[in-house]
Amino acid sequence: MGIRLDSASAFQGAVISPHYDSLLVKVISSGKDLPTAAAKMSRALAEFRVRGVKTNIPFLQNVLSNDQFLYGTVDTQFIDENQDLFNLKPVQNRAQKLLHYLGHVMVNGPTTPIPVKAKPSPIDPVIPPVPMGEPPVGFRDVLLREGPEGFARAVRRHEGLLLMDTTFRDAHQSLLATRVRTHDLKQIAPFVSHNFSNLFSVENWGGATFDVAMRFLCECPWRRLQELRALLPNVPFQMLLRGANAVGYTNYPDNAVFKFCEVARENGMDIFRVFDSLNYLPNMLLGMEAAGAAGGVVEAAISYTGDVSDPMRQKYSLDYYLKLAEELVRAGTHILAIKDMAGLLKPEASRMLIGALRDRFPDVPIHVHTHDTAGAGVAAMLACAEAGADIVDVAVDSMAGMTSQPSMGAIVACTQGTKLNTGISLEKVFDYSEYWEVTRGLYAPFDCTATMKSGNADVYENEIPGGQYTNLHFQAHSMGLGNKFKEVKKSYTEANKLLGDLIKVTPSSKIVGDLAQFMVQNSLTRAEVEERADELSFPLSVVEFLQGHIGIPHGGFPEPFRSKVLKNLPRVEGRPGASLPPMDFEALDKQLRQAHGDDITPEDVMSAAMYPKVFQEFKEFTTTFGPVDCLNTRLFLDGPKIAEEFEVELERGKTLHIKALALGT
Repeated sequence: MGIRLDSASAFQGAVISPHYDSLLVKVISSGKDLPTAAAKMSRALAEFRVRGVKTNIPFLQNVLSNDQFLYGTVDTQFIDENQDLFNLKPVQNRAQKLLHYLGHVMVNGPTTPIPVKAKPSPIDPVIPPVPMGEPPVGFRDVLLREGPEGFARAVRRHEGLLLMDTTFRDAHQSLLATRVRTHDLKQIAPFVSHNFSNLFSVENWGGATFDVAMRFLCECPWRRLQELRALLPNVPFQMLLRGANAVGYTNYPDNAVFKFCEVARENGMDIFRVFDSLNYLPNMLLGMEAAGAAGGVVEAAISYTGDVSDPMRQKYSLDYYLKLAEELVRAGTHILAIKDMAGLLKPEASRMLIGALRDRFPDVPIHVHTHDTAGAGVAAMLACAEAGADIVDVAVDSMAGMTSQPSMGAIVACTQGTKLNTGISLEKVFDYSEYWEVTRGLYAPFDCTATMKSGNADVYENEIPGGQYTNLHFQAHSMGLGNKFKEVKKSYTEANKLLGDLIKVTPSSKIVGDLAQFMVQNSLTRAEVEERADELSFPLSVVEFLQGHIGIPHGGFPEPFRSKVLKNLPRVEGRPGASLPPMDFEALDKQLRQAHGDDITPEDVMSAAMYPKVFQEFKEFTTTFGPVDCLNTRLFLDGPKIAEEFEVELERGKTLHIKALALGT
């Protein structure tokens, strides 16, 4: 190894007295040259653990990384001329922090809220074999070679149906409360890279995953993106961008949205699905411009509600969608998407809508997203494909159905031998599904099937988006209202009508949900709310919506309800974010460095810009407990069993061997 230790007053397990010899231990390293010997010495010093006594280790590490020292040009003025040697980096102490975390979980239970009294499965998933060598060429290679415009042309020219896999984001957001950790995504990513290179994209970022990563999983969302990009280089990554709201639930200054897209692009994001919860065009255009300026593929998504096949429902008619699509194509979107967040598209409506869009825009790729809440998702997506859609969204079979996306295996099987053939191996889908079936068991404390046993076609009436449907179901059961979930859904329908029949997707769906819960808690009917609107104390989200904080809904605000609620409160005119002053990123960076040290990155600055309080709590957590994302999911949620031995890889070449000995009393 080239390392020799000469003991002095310290040795493994030694307790140092107040009157210790200043030489704790002598370390000697050897190598073929000075840089090699210095690298070994630096690694050896990093392995020391001395607690309660200050040492010169940080200073020595600075010396060992100094170019002047490494190339043998030091003289007696070396220290005087290199004052940066005294810029000492704090010790990471990751191992001790992880031990602290594991002990904390063993004694106090999980640090993340657990909605269901269930333990993670004791069965570990088996990772399917992955071939050696580089993965096959995929659509990302086309994107890197030809740019967004050439990529869009290649998609449109492609024969057969293309698929986007939502397993890495929306599937677990809908079924497992967005709790899937980077650890489990990383394990299967190489398999996806080698076996599904002909996917249009993998959706793995944005939406609720950004804040949940920090808030509940205690991991950095940017690190997830970076690590997955390294493991999955050939398939485009896709994210969900909430227009002018970026990945937040509020308005941000325009420059914050632009900067966010820029940093996301630098970290490996390729395709930005840009939507607005009200289809409010100014908000969408801002998000599209930001994604385009960053060099990303712009996929403008029209949020779908209503039923274009029902002549009695005219607010969101076929003409409405065509006119909105015209504006988005004129604005330069590379891909046109329909975002059916509640799974309302029926086969006939699919044929009508996608057929009309294909006729109007023959050269623009069309991408369709849906949820399978009613059970008609596969039929609807096949109808979309037959009507001219280029891409549809699916989730792997064991993470599909109910409030998630339609089954990947079903779509692949149904298109085999037809002009819509996906080119994806059904056998590989089975292997992929088996991994996720076992992995899903690790997330039993968050699985929606603990309370919800099936989908429900009543979604055509209440129009609750997939992820929110799951959350409302959980909340009703946790509050002892499981037998009243039907009333909750009815109140949701009434709340939507009170607000003017909105397009319902985050954050507008939350506003409708807040009003619905307000009505249930106070036993109010729609008529009573309308009559007493000027005296009731409504949820803040409802008041801010009526003020115009998230934009202007199609058809305007409901009157006289709005005026009765707001009284003399101010109203926002135009696009909400347009009046906000630019964000000062340099000042924010300086503030974060003062609070957390000099290892703050541009990604950290963006996390703090989007979620100041959540980021602060995340940094405090990691300072106390270290990189818990290195732990497997069972250890993260439940801690180790007594006498259990396990390994934790901190980084390549640095693995901890840990054994739980006992619980103190």
